[in-house]
Amino acid sequence: MNDLFRGTLIRLTAEEPALRASAESRWSRNTAYHRLLDTDPQSLYSPKGAEKWWEKEIEKAAQGGLPEGFFFNIRTLPDEKLVGFVVLWGLEWTHGEATVSIALGEPEYWGKGLGTEAMSLVLRYAFTELNLHRVTLWVFEYNPRAIRSYEKAGFLKEGVVRALVSREGQRHDVHIMGILRDEWLSREVSQ
Repeated sequence: MNDLFRGTLIRLTAEEPALRASAESRWSRNTAYHRLLDTDPQSLYSPKGAEKWWEKEIEKAAQGGLPEGFFFNIRTLPDEKLVGFVVLWGLEWTHGEATVSIALGEPEYWGKGLGTEAMSLVLRYAFTELNLHRVTLWVFEYNPRAIRSYEKAGFLKEGVVRALVSREGQRHDVHIMGILRDEWLSREVSQ
């Protein structure tokens, strides 16, 4: 069997809170990164503040019960550079559903297929390890590169939330996309 967390361009990893926090604090200073990732107003946070947040998340997971999310970092191969993250969150175990978010914090790696491969790996994890039925994501209309990447991974457009996001005085739609386990399986068999 293939390594569940390794592709040809990247591998998914778990990182120490301090390392993850340092990278995410640096990435948060890039306005383009933030506007592709989140609807919240951009804010800055220190590595120490981010580290404390991650430590609280680890502590929650260590207290037992079902995790609130599965967080992975993205490292390039073969040089092992930490370039982003992908997370399955909002898990609805009863219904077998989760939402996925992904971000590459290093702009020089945008548009090179790393995000598409990371998404493929996390979908394999979602459908084979977690036995989920569906995975959903939200993407801004002004991010056509991400939309193409998600379509390559098998996501279908399911709806639009009109004029949800305000950026620099303009309103933008958010596309809702999803993939079902059966759709993912049929793609895996045909590849």
